[in-house]
Amino acid sequence: MARFCPLFSGSSGNSYYIGSAGAGILIDAGRSAKQLIQRMELCKIDPKTIQAIFVTHEHSDHVSGLRVLASRLKVPVYASNGTLGALENLKIANGSFRALPLDWNGTNCAGMRVTPFHIPHDCAEGVGYRVETSDGRTAAFATDLGHFTEEVRCHIMGADLVVLESNHDVGMLQNGPYPYSLKKRILSDTGHLSNIACADAISELVRMGAARFFLAHLSRENNTPEIALQTTLCALTMEGMNQGTDFELSVAPRENPGNLTFF
Repeated sequence: MARFCPLFSGSSGNSYYIGSAGAGILIDAGRSAKQLIQRMELCKIDPKTIQAIFVTHEHSDHVSGLRVLASRLKVPVYASNGTLGALENLKIANGSFRALPLDWNGTNCAGMRVTPFHIPHDCAEGVGYRVETSDGRTAAFATDLGHFTEEVRCHIMGADLVVLESNHDVGMLQNGPYPYSLKKRILSDTGHLSNIACADAISELVRMGAARFFLAHLSRENNTPEIALQTTLCALTMEGMNQGTDFELSVAPRENPGNLTFF
C-alpha cells in the first residue's frame, strides 16, 4: 500500500514523502535537515529508506535543507537542468551530493515511476511530479504555479491523490501588508495559485476522475486552512459533489503532527 506524508507545507517550508514501508522519496527539502529527519521519524518514516530527493525548483522554502540532507542520507538529487544550474549558482549543488538531471520520460526510483512536468512559476525551470507506485496507485504534486495549464492538467487528471497549491485568498492578499510589487508577483501567471483558482481546478479534476486532494503551500500571511478548505468545498458543493462520496479533501498541515496517509 502506498504511503504519503506532507512533512511540511506552506510559505515557511515544503517537503513531501511518498513511498512504501520499505522505500520512498522526498519531493523538496525546504526545512533544515534536522527538522526533516525529526519530522520523518515522528511520522514513522525511517530516513534510511529515502532513496532520492526530487526538487521542484530552487526557491528557499523548497531547498533550504537540501544540501545537508542529501549529503547526510547519501542520496541523489533530481531536478530540471534549469533548477540544477540555479542550485549551483546558490552554492547548494556544490559536489557534496549527486545532482542528476530529470528524464522527462520518467525515472524509476524506490519501486516507483516519477515523471516531471513543467509548472508556470518565476523560477529557473520549475516542475511538478506524477508518481506511479508499485501497487498501481498514482499521486500528483503541483505547487508554486501561477495558473493551471493544460500540461499540468494532463499530468494530474485521474490521479488517486493530488497535492495542489491553494496559496492565498485574493482579498486578504490585496488588502494585506505586502508591498505592491510582491502582490503583483503573487497574482501573476507565474506566481501562486489562489484559493479560487485551486477550487476551479479541483472541480474539473473531480469530474475527470480524481478523488483525493490535499490543499498545499498555504500562505501564512494571506490565507488560513479554514478559508482555503471552505473555498474549495463550496465550489464542489455548488457542482453537486459531496465530501466523502465524490471526493476527499484535506489541508496539508504546515507541520505534520505525525500522520501518514495510505492510498
